Amino acid sequence: MTRPYSEDLRERAVALAEAGQTIRSIGAALRISPSCVSKWRKLKRETGELRPGQIGGHKRRTLTGKWAAWLRRRVLSGRRCTLRGLAAELAARGVKTDSRAVWVFLHAEGLSFKKNRAGGRAKPS
Repeated sequence: MTRPYSEDLRERAVALAEAGQTIRSIGAALRISPSCVSKWRKLKRETGELRPGQIGGHKRRTLTGKWAAWLRRRVLSGRRCTLRGLAAELAARGVKTDSRAVWVFLHAEGLSFKKNRAGGRAKPS
């Protein structure tokens, strides 16, 4: 991913726009997209700053706290379950999640059920 433009460039572009130059001429002079100038003017007007927003970062897991404890108990209870089924049970309890998030949680916790040779489920690993 590319880095955001510097605050210095942003300030120069907005200053030129406030001085009356057109957005297209500013874009051509500074070798940036005219839409950048437009968006920076709006950002300055709405927030008073030109600092770029955060790029990337860590998204908190949805399955933490009481829902993590519930999911652990549910999986270790021995009752049959699938990822989709667990996601549906959580949704019924008001937790917005999907089967991928359930899988990530179970994998991180080391909770998986492998089939044994007899065709049933082995004990939790």
